[in-house]
Amino acid sequence: MFTGIVEELGEVTAVERLADASRFRLRGPVVTEGAKHGDSIAVNGVCLTVVETENGEFTADVMQETLKRSSLGALEPGSRVNLERPMALGGRLGGHLVQGHVDGTGTILDRTPSAHWEIVKVSLPAELTRYVVEKGSITVDGVSLTVVEAAADWFTISLIPTTLALTTLGTKQAGDPVNLEVDVLAKYVERLLAAGVDPLTAKETGQ
Repeated sequence: MFTGIVEELGEVTAVERLADASRFRLRGPVVTEGAKHGDSIAVNGVCLTVVETENGEFTADVMQETLKRSSLGALEPGSRVNLERPMALGGRLGGHLVQGHVDGTGTILDRTPSAHWEIVKVSLPAELTRYVVEKGSITVDGVSLTVVEAAADWFTISLIPTTLALTTLGTKQAGDPVNLEVDVLAKYVERLLAAGVDPLTAKETGQ
């Protein structure tokens, strides 16, 4: 489980394309400190398993399913990436509950700069529309953000200088793809209601 608070702006150092997968090597001295085989690290919001670490770098295997559902397949050596280690149990929840399981991808549509922040408009896949609400939470390339406006096929986010400087969202341009993860709590509530269960009492209704 993650919080969507990016710890480090890392870099892809090598990509090995396989028949039905890819192996990435990424530089991230902060997130690899103390990391070992089998640990999890979120890369642009995608939870990946560490295969090995060495000299501030780690490798991770990315299966075809992940490549299909996320924008990781477009990464090349030199690409910058947002990195985050899993939250420590009992630690502060700085963003919101993030699983690192990408629900879909969007595209940067427009950027509107201002004196102290920047509004970014992102396309929204139709199947995710019902989970995105004004003032709700969404994860964009692994960054926990608050939705400013929510429409049927797009939403906007407001980026503060810190986010612009310390994550890849500061350099994304119109047309660039981004990974999206909606609030998992909304999906659980939807599933319970569809099954005729009152989420407040966890009992079946209509009986």
